[in-house]
Amino acid sequence: MTESILITGASSGIGEAAALDLAQRGYVVFAGVRGENDARRIAAVHANLRAVRLDVTDPDAIAAAVRTVANAGVALLGIVNNAGIAVAGPLEFLPLDELRRQFDVNFFGALAVTQAFLPLLRARGRGRVVFVGSISGRLTPPLLGPYSASKHALRAASNALRLELAPAGIRVALIEPGSVKTPIWAKGRAASDELLARLPSAAEAPYGASLRNLVGVTETEERNGMPVGVVVDAIRHALLDPKSKGSYLLGFPARAGAIVSAIPPLRDRLFARMMVTGPDAKKDSA
Repeated sequence: MTESILITGASSGIGEAAALDLAQRGYVVFAGVRGENDARRIAAVHANLRAVRLDVTDPDAIAAAVRTVANAGVALLGIVNNAGIAVAGPLEFLPLDELRRQFDVNFFGALAVTQAFLPLLRARGRGRVVFVGSISGRLTPPLLGPYSASKHALRAASNALRLELAPAGIRVALIEPGSVKTPIWAKGRAASDELLARLPSAAEAPYGASLRNLVGVTETEERNGMPVGVVVDAIRHALLDPKSKGSYLLGFPARAGAIVSAIPPLRDRLFARMMVTGPDAKKDSA
């Protein structure tokens, strides 16, 4: 029997690659996208791909997506919460609306989609819920506090849901990759440029150089990131394998990061190098 899978944030990167992979394997994939152009493009890629206009921060859009999936006549196997954004900036000066925007997409959006689709999974007595997290949910660099906080919250929620939904036959998995070669880096840099312009002038002295240095760091991470296919393989395993796991740490940097996160002095010494605030500060943090 043909089954279906919903994937949010499927217009590019991990979401698009996972949607195509599963469609090619015979599953009907409801690919959540926000724009009409992306919807038309995705729908034309493969016969099993069905684009769904879905902004995870819009309750009406989520409700409409649920109706679309429920009325499709194809049993829902699982949902993949992949939609995400990256907000960077010093917490001392970061506008709270930016922090709320970060959580609205990465955390509350993922939970809203999960809550809305769980009745379809409960109705069949089994299913899978997959969250695409990040090693940043365990290991927090300076100036990436908003992103890391949202992924840390997502990790906590996935742990709770895994236990809460187990009696219903619904498995929950968290994918925790290191850096991945996806458009989120370029989008994050563009957003950071806009944010820099919004920060008060008082933020320049303590954080200006570090924020500009962060741009170079993200460019390096993008170049050296793991292929999207590694994450897609983990998503497929979490959705389909009888021996799926609750957590998938992907890549050596992520596994090493998990160890470093448990040793605060080592973690802080490692990340202190990212704070470029002048010769004296660099000397003190060395």
